[in-house]
Parts: sequence; structure tokens; C-alpha cells
Amino acid sequence: MSMDNIAILRALNTNFGLDPKSSKVIVVGLGNTGISVAYFMQKLGFNFAITDSRDKPPLEDAFFQAMPDTPVFTGGFDNSAFQVATHLVVSPGVSLLEKAIVKAVANGAKIVSDIDLFACSVNVPIVAITGSNGKSTVTTMLGEMAKYAGKRVGVGGNLGTPALALLEHPADLFVLELSSFQLERTHVLNAVAATVLNISADHLDRHDDIASYAQEKQSVFRGTGVMVINMDDPVVKDMILSSRTVLTFSIKESADFCIGFKEGVEYLMYNDESLMPLAELPLEGRHNAANALAALALGTAIGLDAVAMCDALKVFKGLDHRMQRVAEIRGVTWVNDSKATNIGACVAALEGYDRKVILIAGGDAKGADMNELTPVIKEKAKSVVLMGKDAGLIKQALNGCVPVYDASNMVQAVQICADIADMGDSVLLSPACASLDQYKNYQDRGNQFSKAVLGLLK
Repeated sequence: MSMDNIAILRALNTNFGLDPKSSKVIVVGLGNTGISVAYFMQKLGFNFAITDSRDKPPLEDAFFQAMPDTPVFTGGFDNSAFQVATHLVVSPGVSLLEKAIVKAVANGAKIVSDIDLFACSVNVPIVAITGSNGKSTVTTMLGEMAKYAGKRVGVGGNLGTPALALLEHPADLFVLELSSFQLERTHVLNAVAATVLNISADHLDRHDDIASYAQEKQSVFRGTGVMVINMDDPVVKDMILSSRTVLTFSIKESADFCIGFKEGVEYLMYNDESLMPLAELPLEGRHNAANALAALALGTAIGLDAVAMCDALKVFKGLDHRMQRVAEIRGVTWVNDSKATNIGACVAALEGYDRKVILIAGGDAKGADMNELTPVIKEKAKSVVLMGKDAGLIKQALNGCVPVYDASNMVQAVQICADIADMGDSVLLSPACASLDQYKNYQDRGNQFSKAVLGLLK
């Protein structure tokens, strides 16, 4: 449950010097996170203003109706507003290197995240999940496990509902997906259990290098809770702290949670205990077995019943745009993995197949080195169809190791795949790139793929 307002204000003052009488707060970013912060600030009686670099943020009209007296600055960051700020609550979509933010911090303003505000507002367990790939799936899996175990659970953060909006409903437990951008501005989160699922090149347009990106991810382990560690990822493996309770998972070796054989059948295992047959996990790809093991480890760390957790897994159908089977048409299976917005996600998807697939990839590479895709594409793809802004970078990296086809849009990409696919093939949309060069978001890209695939039936 959330705490009463007096206790929350005391925690905010102790940790950040935030006080309704003296603090002047700027909420930076008028998106879903910024709106949740605004309602939180209003409820506690803070003086605050909102600023957004966009001329017309999509949520602006609704906000004006709800809070007509709140100062809002759009079309750029207003330096005069920043000059008087004592605290900045910066949405994860905004870089901390923005000149106005850097200057305000130099003048003494403190940066606080919505996750900090949330952590100061609850007195029930928080589970924190981050990583380059799989975090939305694991977050949702664990939320479903908690429900099956009879818990009232709030699930959100970087996924779906902003953390502060979760406070509107009573909960016994909160499960948060956290991005590197959220973690880099969060200071007081002490999750009862936390994991970094994996580390691969992502968001290098915002982080200096993969080492600094990994360091931001590692901050999810700040505090005293149980560390859930992926033994198959060497970068994550090095994050283990000897002073902490650790649970490990692996799909390649022995670990606390792993895959084992009993009488010729593969099982999800907890040490020597058989939890459930792997074949009963209704998700495509071996990497989803790793996601299930991570969720089981986190659930065990917070005391969820093993039978209830497995019951939840057996009916878990996965998330939209994540290894989602769209159709089987004339013996060809079409799979939408549009959420694969970085190299690691594409690699994980490809490695989950036992036979070669036709891959659709491309988009905005976000500064990543496309050469890292080459080995797995050479091993797992029979051909590749490329589209989007950085298709040329992928083509150059592949250097003719597999047949490559160029497409200017999704309809053309799907048609090319339909022309070259044989019965029994799988066509996988797993772009390894962001979508914003051609689409509103990865959901739009996935929807366009599904529409084009189903158009083959006409």
C-alpha cells in the first residue's frame, strides 16, 4: 500500500529536501510520466511548473483541462523557469545533457526521478527489472505469477502505467520495468529483488559507450535486496556482489534456475526440483525460457508459491510485437518481433530458432555497430530483407554472407519474403533497430507488418 501524505512528505524532505512550502519544482516533459508526476505534486501541495521542448505535446490539451492554473512552457526549455528551480523531475525521454538542465544543476537544482518519488511513497516490496531485452516480458510474467499467487500487484514503470499512477490502487507488491534512462536519475530505490537480464548495445546515441550503459543498468542493484543474475551474460555475471543474496539463472549451464533433463524431458528447474516441462511454456524461442527462469527466480525471491508461478507460465501467451505469431499462410509462419529495437533482441530471437529463417530488419540503428549482427545472421538466416534509414549499414556489415533484398516499405518487404519463402519456412520481423525513421513507434511498425502479412490472404 502507499503511505499517507505526511509520511511521504517526510520521506521526500529527508531524501531530497523537497518541501511544499519552499521547493520550486520543474517537471521536464509533458508525456505520460510527466503527467503522473504533475498529479502527484498537485496531490501533495507542491508549487510546480511543466516544460516541454515540443511545440504541441500530445497530452497538452488534457493536462490544461485537468490543471488549468499550472504554468506550462512549451516549444523549448525556458531558461527563466529553470533559473528559479530548486528541483527538476526529468522524464526519461529527456537527456540530462540538455543545456538548461546542466545549467540548473550547476546552480544547485537537484534532479529527482519519478521512480524516486514512487520509492518514497510505498512501504510494500518493489521488484525492479531491467536489461537490454526481455524486461517487458519478464515484468508481465512476474505480475501474472503474483496474481495467480493471490497478491494484489501493481505492474508498470517503463512498461504501460507510469510508476506514480500505480499508487491509485492498493497493492501488496509492485513490479517495475526500468530503463537505463530511468535508472540514471534514480537515487533511493531499494528493491527487495532486482535483475539485469542482459546487456547488449542499445541507446548508444544517449550513453557514451556500452560500459556506461551497463553501469546505469547495474544501479538497479543499489540497496540490500536479492540480486537475480543471468549467468549466460558475462557483463551481468560480473555485477555479482559477494555481500548480497544472489539467485542465478541460465539456459546454458547449471544454475539455481536452469533447464534440466528428467527421463529425456526438458524441465524448468530450481536446483534439483522439476518445476514444469519446458514444452508447456507457450512461447516461441529459447530466449523465452530464459525469461521464464528469470521470472521464477524473482518470484522465489519474494516468496511466491512455485505451483502458482508455473500455472501462470503455462497460460502466458506473451506480449504484442514480441515473437508474436501473426499467421501461417501456405505453410509459411510469419512472426512479429517489432519490439526488437536493438541488436541484442534480434540476436536473441534468431538464436531461438533451430532452423534458418527469413529475416526482415532495418530502421534507425541508434549508433550501434551492425557488425555484431553478422555472425548470428550467417548462422540463422537463409536470407535477409532490409528496409529503413540504416539498411545500408546492415548490408555493408553482412558483406554478402547471405542473400540480401532491399525494400522501401513494409508491404514490399512482406511481398519479397512471400516470393522467396518455401513451405516450412519462418519469416521473422526482428528489426534490430528503432522504428521512428519510418513509423510512429515499434507498435505501428508491427501493426503494419501484420496488416501486410494478412493482406497476402486476399
